[in-house]
Amino acid sequence: MNNVLLSHILNHCSVKPDQLDLLDSFFEYRIYKKNKLLLSEGQRCHEKFFIIKGCTNLFYLKQNGTEQTIDFAIENWWTSDFMAFQQNTASQFSIRAVETTAVLAITYEQQCKLLQQVPELSEYFHRTFQRAYAAAQIRLKLLYGYSKEELYHHFNQKFPAFIQRVPQYLLASFLGITPEYLSEIKKKRIS
Repeated sequence: MNNVLLSHILNHCSVKPDQLDLLDSFFEYRIYKKNKLLLSEGQRCHEKFFIIKGCTNLFYLKQNGTEQTIDFAIENWWTSDFMAFQQNTASQFSIRAVETTAVLAITYEQQCKLLQQVPELSEYFHRTFQRAYAAAQIRLKLLYGYSKEELYHHFNQKFPAFIQRVPQYLLASFLGITPEYLSEIKKKRIS
């Protein structure tokens, strides 16, 4: 089993070593080259992905045909259209590799079987998704409470790795601004 996922699991719950040996058979290791889709909007979502190395963005197409990035995932984060994953329905989002990305993929069916064999992992999934939901709540608070410029500075302060790894147009989409306005914000900071 991949050591990155094992460490992540052990940081969130206690699992016996013999149970950890079972994990390999439930996950599929994959590598996605830069700009390749892990999931397409409208495609049935039956998997979620643990990021071992790399970065992805979760986005949807707006009515005007532009992409709206709503989330990123880097190492030790999970990504999927979680509602569609849970309900085995068509995804409302696409997921793209921002850079070459290595993942461990698990299907809904495999996750159910895994949780039957290793029920202690329910605690792991509960804790990781509770943290993700809390982060989404904070992001909404920031979106409603900060100006776009304040939002960028907050994001830059809290997540400087993203600023270095994510193309400016994706960061602008995530922040709800144009790439040109993002350039202006960055220039102000340098001046």
